[in-house]
Amino acid sequence: MRKHIKLIIALSLIVQILLIKLLSGFPEFVETYYSNGIYRWTSKAMHFAFGWIPFSVGDLLYTLAGIYIIRWLFKNRKRLRTDTKNYILDILSAASIGYFAFHILWAFNYYRLPLHASLNIEKDYSTEQLIDFTENLILQTNTIHSIIEKNDTLEVVMPYSKRELIKLTPKGFEQLAKDYPHLSYWPSSLKRSLYSLPLTYMGFSGYLNPFTNEAQIDGLIPAYNYPTTSSHEIAHQLGYAAENEANFIGALAAIKHENIYFNYSGYSFALRHCLNEIYRRDPVKYEDLVMKINIGILKNYEESRLFWKSYENISETFFKNTYNGYLKANNQKGGIESYSYVVALLVNYFENDPL
Repeated sequence: MRKHIKLIIALSLIVQILLIKLLSGFPEFVETYYSNGIYRWTSKAMHFAFGWIPFSVGDLLYTLAGIYIIRWLFKNRKRLRTDTKNYILDILSAASIGYFAFHILWAFNYYRLPLHASLNIEKDYSTEQLIDFTENLILQTNTIHSIIEKNDTLEVVMPYSKRELIKLTPKGFEQLAKDYPHLSYWPSSLKRSLYSLPLTYMGFSGYLNPFTNEAQIDGLIPAYNYPTTSSHEIAHQLGYAAENEANFIGALAAIKHENIYFNYSGYSFALRHCLNEIYRRDPVKYEDLVMKINIGILKNYEESRLFWKSYENISETFFKNTYNGYLKANNQKGGIESYSYVVALLVNYFENDPL
């Protein structure tokens, strides 16, 4: 009987893959019944269950799961030759259960409506629109920088600990929820990852654990990056699986925040994305615009660049390429680097709600 059950579970993996392929063609259905239906209840339940615990339960579960898998493979190593059929069946049935849990708990969000459609804004923009918007961003970011630092050559230093920044982050979503109730965020489940050092070497500043819905922040990244990184991970918790959409929501939450240091982080984050896109389209114009930016802002950019450069290694390329492939396999054609769509969301959103 147990073998029959395992066989059914293992074969259901094929059915699941086909079903997900089918659902990917019906984003309105996913948006209505999963992202704004089932997922809202399951994610909130997990926030109540794990959010109050001061450490990352998800990281601990990954540790235990890793130990169990290594132990199982070692104990059953001889079965690969002597009992191959049941050995493979055990692995496939476990993979099938994990695949089901991964999608029902979070990953169906990859197939929801694109954010520009749910916000009812355009997805296309001209280079002229981009340049105008970037010039306004430079003016706004320079202004905020000058309020914080009287000397425009000084980089901004966060006056808060990283723990305090994590606690402050949800307030940005309180502001967003006034216009977009579906972006309300409570209770919080935002934590520093127990695996901050490995995350850094892999080139990631945070991640969402889909099995506990805890947002994990790399505890080593510069504090200047914390507001947008934490807001980005909350966007994932709210069901926005695409990296580019989470970047947009993360920037917007920081920009709308009541705290000026969060505003600075949000505006400078958005500006960096726009500058990258302008460089791709018109390097000469890029150089012209960079000359207008306060030197202190450029120093913050350099701080972040040097941080990541200090952890560069061969494994980072491997993990990023692997994650890039994973995103493309999950309906994210642009992979990790999709600046153009992030910029499209920023340009067209602020076209209706000027800076």
